[in-house]
Amino acid sequence: MQVTQAIVGGRVEALLARCRQDVDSGLLPSCQVALAQGGEVVVEEAFGAATVDTRYAVFSCTKALVAAAMWQVMADGVVDVGTPVAEVLPAFGTNGKDVVTIEQVMLHTCGFPSAPLGPGRWETSAGRREAFGRWRLNWQPGTAYEYHPTSAHWVLGELIIEITGRDYRDVVEDRVTGPLGLGRVLGVTSDMAIVESVGSPASPEELEAAIGVRELPVTEVTDEALLRYNDPAVREIGVPGAGAVMRASDLARFYQALLHNPSGLWEPAVLVDGTGNVRNHLPDRWSGVPANRTLGLVQAGGDGRSAMRGMGRTVSPLAFGHNGAGGQVAFADPSTGLSFAYCTNGLDANWLRQWRRVSSVASRAGACTEPA
Repeated sequence: MQVTQAIVGGRVEALLARCRQDVDSGLLPSCQVALAQGGEVVVEEAFGAATVDTRYAVFSCTKALVAAAMWQVMADGVVDVGTPVAEVLPAFGTNGKDVVTIEQVMLHTCGFPSAPLGPGRWETSAGRREAFGRWRLNWQPGTAYEYHPTSAHWVLGELIIEITGRDYRDVVEDRVTGPLGLGRVLGVTSDMAIVESVGSPASPEELEAAIGVRELPVTEVTDEALLRYNDPAVREIGVPGAGAVMRASDLARFYQALLHNPSGLWEPAVLVDGTGNVRNHLPDRWSGVPANRTLGLVQAGGDGRSAMRGMGRTVSPLAFGHNGAGGQVAFADPSTGLSFAYCTNGLDANWLRQWRRVSSVASRAGACTEPA
């Protein structure tokens, strides 16, 4: 049950001071923050070279928006979570992928975390489906969890196209962000805060002392890949796992909608499932932290590892959200009625410092209320 707790002004000031800290020090070029409650944005601020109207590349925060569109598509009754992807997209069913289900794609257990798809193929549906046919499995679907930075959501985008007969960018706008007053967020080329690389990487000794390894796993989420989104032509593609351009207030309002379901935008049972039913408890292949994934979101959980899932240490176990590369934060907490978003255009090369910033900011946001 979603409840509302009173916002404490002093705690909000502590949150804003922490958000301002890395901008004032010269590390980050800008950041933007928003708190919402009762369906409305109640706090929004920007620091550095930005205003509250500046838009940011929110990277994997995008995944929640595409999942929210997929929930609606599934509620239409054409497919369900157990439907094999290849039944809808026959070109996908090569190299043993015929057994992969929509549920496994949405839970990142589908087995192709690093499947390649980029310029030259990602511009068209035909090119994307040709790439799917080349993809191979890293493991038997459903048996392991590893975060799929973009590959799984390329599949969701094509599923939306095939099922609805419309571009997934249009479906996200028409069925999710448009009705919420957020406008178009995927496939837009409008101005945004230019993404910048900042800082220096943590040393092997720092990494070993903090997390027990001397180097981080290599994934497609590199500074080079993220800086690509400065190009309007790349933003126009509307990468369904990473390409949204939004304000922090937009994200906070979106998560309020997941708490309140205005105008019955989602079928209630589907929304409850998507925001609260953890279907993936498998440990991450690199960190060992249980995924705690619903169909498209991450739940904070009550195991003391909510900070490892990007929501800080003060939210309730039922809080849900999805963060993005470069330190973007977005979540809602049914226990307080709060939703929160933080955006920055500074890609901190020091992963440890970035993680600590996210944890600190999220923890302060989660603590902004007390029982009325």
